[in-house]
Amino acid sequence: MHPKNTRANLPGHKLPDRASGGKTGVIVVDVQGDFTTWKNGSLAVGGADEAYVKKVEATTKALSREGLAILGAQDWHPVDHVSFFTNHEGKKPFETIQIHDRTQILWPPHCIRGTENARVLVDNNLFLAIVKKGQDPRYDSYSAFQDDGGVRTEMDEVLKRNMVQKVVVYGLATDYCVKATAMDAADAGYRVVVVEDLCRGVAPGTTQKALEEMKAKGILVLNTMDLKKIREF
Repeated sequence: MHPKNTRANLPGHKLPDRASGGKTGVIVVDVQGDFTTWKNGSLAVGGADEAYVKKVEATTKALSREGLAILGAQDWHPVDHVSFFTNHEGKKPFETIQIHDRTQILWPPHCIRGTENARVLVDNNLFLAIVKKGQDPRYDSYSAFQDDGGVRTEMDEVLKRNMVQKVVVYGLATDYCVKATAMDAADAGYRVVVVEDLCRGVAPGTTQKALEEMKAKGILVLNTMDLKKIREF
């Protein structure tokens, strides 16, 4: 059960909707069954248990009540997706291959469109939009803004339509889709905040490196949700 007064859990919750001249939005990245231990996902991230998902949902509800624009990102792969090791004869999970000029990590099949574990586990009614990614079988798509082939999603368009200039990013996983989404948001001109304890990473080494790369990019990395710091950023 979530606490009735969710705002009490958000330090500095008096965040004006148009902080620093524009609205603040939220991108909840890939909180889907296949990435969680809670749902025994095929590509479960350590620590992504039921308590983690419920914390993400409670925080997202609180931010929605504050008037922030809530968006989601969702892996939505076809069965013949290039990232699945099962589509490459003789290959094993987590091996890498070269495809043209890029390195492709091979993952277990995950988030296959239309399956139960591709579903976003956070209350879908909170979202203005859930942007699907990784739909082209030829390209992986860690970022919610574009795939590895450079084809853009509608994320930037939706944010601009809602006059968002600052985005708070969290979800799964820190060292892959959260990082790629946050970096692309910064490249697109948004002020970007990542909330570390609302993320989970695949591996400690790559997670630490991702956090350092995001900070070097000018992204504000907060240990916990702090709306006062977000307002001032």
